[in-house]
Amino acid sequence: MVLKHYDVIVIGSGPGGEGAAIKAAKAGKSVALIEKHKIGGNCTHWGTIPSKSLRHAMQRLVEFKSNPLFEHVSHRLNIQYPDLLHSAASVIDRQVRMRQGFYDRNHVDIIYGHARFIDQNIIEVIEEDGSVGKQYRGDSFVIATGSRPYRPRDVDFSHPRVCDSDTILQLKQTPNSITIYGAGVIGCEYASIFRGLGVKVNLINTREKLLAFLDDEIIDALAYHLRERGIIIRHNEEYSSVEATDESVTLHLKSGKAIRSDLLLWANGRTGNSQNMGLEEIGIAPNRRGQLDVNEKYQTALPHIYAVGDIVGYPSLASAAYDQGRFAGTELVDGFCEYHLVANIPTGIYTAPEISSVGKTEKELTEEKVPYEVGHSFFRSLARAQITGQTVGMLKILFHRDTLAILGIHCFGAEASEIIHIGQAVMAQKGEANSVLYFANTTFNYPTMAEAYRVAALNGLNRL
Repeated sequence: MVLKHYDVIVIGSGPGGEGAAIKAAKAGKSVALIEKHKIGGNCTHWGTIPSKSLRHAMQRLVEFKSNPLFEHVSHRLNIQYPDLLHSAASVIDRQVRMRQGFYDRNHVDIIYGHARFIDQNIIEVIEEDGSVGKQYRGDSFVIATGSRPYRPRDVDFSHPRVCDSDTILQLKQTPNSITIYGAGVIGCEYASIFRGLGVKVNLINTREKLLAFLDDEIIDALAYHLRERGIIIRHNEEYSSVEATDESVTLHLKSGKAIRSDLLLWANGRTGNSQNMGLEEIGIAPNRRGQLDVNEKYQTALPHIYAVGDIVGYPSLASAAYDQGRFAGTELVDGFCEYHLVANIPTGIYTAPEISSVGKTEKELTEEKVPYEVGHSFFRSLARAQITGQTVGMLKILFHRDTLAILGIHCFGAEASEIIHIGQAVMAQKGEANSVLYFANTTFNYPTMAEAYRVAALNGLNRL
């Protein structure tokens, strides 16, 4: 039997798969993209897009209810969680149609089903009903299958009161209370969303502090504002069992505590989608987290098979996954790629308030014995923040005391994930161009949130 042949076969249509497929197609390669579920992958349907759309809708609702102009009508609003999901659905639909257009214009064939390797160059596609479909031959492959929520075997996720970050998007009503187990990025974001709807929130953290990879001052600010909004945070806890009934769900902790609520959201860890792909049989062994090891070119143990995105682990960001896919596509087409992921990848955490950072934290610089100084700008002092009413937050610049080079930027507050890119651009410059003096001496539009950079720079230089 003659199999249909492609130069490149990409498995998964999330950001990583999209970046690789479009790059290879634009280079003139024949490309097929295999997608198990829907165009856009986990990012569009269960991860970044729906959660950030939910958060945005919640934030607008909170702003409306707290605006004195509308206080005479705001009490009449009865917005529920399914209403927020409905608003997110329209965004998802536009994203899918847009991405489908990318593939159509670039002549990428879309094949639906689960991909499984028969040998190093042949895959078969298993249909949704479990039947085996066609086989395809490829010269190169890019695995971009993403990840899924980790599910312990002793927790019954079939129970309607037990959810993970995928099934929470199918919730049909707003709970009166929710317990979120896991205080990582997903847990903190959903804690903000549900608290914005007036839901009682218990946030259970298995570690000593929230989001320990952030700067300590930002962590403290986040914890303070979450608690101020009424979220109960419990640190250093570990579950022993989950007891779900028709009326409620109780999370039993090893410390002896029992947390009862209407709903449990399990947000503790993710697993790479590498199962049942025939990878072990061709010499590619996933690790215990289901992730694949790759080299600096994103090649697996087999040089013609690449892997990008969440399936390779860190940094597990949609933004980085797209670039990884694009770089892997360049490698397999040209044999080399002069570009790589930037050294300082910005993080964006869509809690309320928002968090974004790039570069070193104070703790890291102290451990590395780097002489640094700190410049602060508090949003409450900025005219733009006062105009918009978004006065909670700050911008923090860390810079070298001698060279004045920018070492890290940390932002907490409204539009933090947008504000951070100004600092990222200056940090990326070489030599004297990377200097806190740029912010002190340049002219920013007024009033803007970007002006925080000038205020923080002058604040830090004054400390010298």
